[in-house]
Amino acid sequence: MSKRQAISRLALAAGLAFAGCGLASLASAATVEADKNAGRNPNELRICASNAEAPFSAADSTGFEDRIATVLAQAMGRKAVFVRTDQPGIYLVRDQLDKNNCDVVMGVDVGDERMLTSKPYYRTGYVLVTKADRDITASDWEDQQIKDQSRFAVRFYSPAETMLKRIGRFEDNAAYMYSLVNFKSRRNQWVQVPGDRIVTEVANGDADVGIAFAPEVARYVKASSTPLRMTVISKDVDRPNDKPIPMHYDQAIGVRKNDPALLKEIDAALEKARPQIEQILSQEGIPLLKPNT
Repeated sequence: MSKRQAISRLALAAGLAFAGCGLASLASAATVEADKNAGRNPNELRICASNAEAPFSAADSTGFEDRIATVLAQAMGRKAVFVRTDQPGIYLVRDQLDKNNCDVVMGVDVGDERMLTSKPYYRTGYVLVTKADRDITASDWEDQQIKDQSRFAVRFYSPAETMLKRIGRFEDNAAYMYSLVNFKSRRNQWVQVPGDRIVTEVANGDADVGIAFAPEVARYVKASSTPLRMTVISKDVDRPNDKPIPMHYDQAIGVRKNDPALLKEIDAALEKARPQIEQILSQEGIPLLKPNT
């Protein structure tokens, strides 16, 4: 395990997806083809990116991690080159980084065992999203204010599922949760509830509470015409005979384990680009936790 004894956001989702789909593979649709035989261009930074991972990454490079990657490349004196795929982000390490199609993965947890990881460039956590006028101010997911709610919009394979089971709301919400993905089965395919859908469900009053990793929903909470409250969850999820599931995470950049020179260059560039990176995170509306960067 990593130093903080937690599996990365992408690694956790990937492991659960592979288990649920029997290691089924998806066809890659990279939009940039790397010339492996020629080797990488030292004047470029090849960024592993997904077209299906908004708000982190998008085909038009408007994702906040796309913007951070561009700033990072500039700080390194390189050109940002996005090696894109239509696969979900959970497959970036296995199908892109490990195959030398690209060189860096943005937004991984510090200590992700699949890669070497940079110094953290921000820290954030899971949040509770509610309508502002309902005055739900609890930050503890076991608080009675949360337990008393009836309908929850959450992402699959996330700590939110465990939370619902702990407060006795999982079974009551099962049909509603599957309605968010048109009752698609999670077997043999990767099925997920997008962050904007979670926010829309809360804003429309169809869900009492949304639970998600802050970067997944912050953009949509900020842009909502219905005033919403986004509260960082303060309490980890304890597990019998196992370590708690943490609610706060340091986010870093991952490179292949055999590329320590690139990692050293990235760490230096992160310090140089810190003001620009924090401006992007602030514009995105992501709540930042200490220690940050």
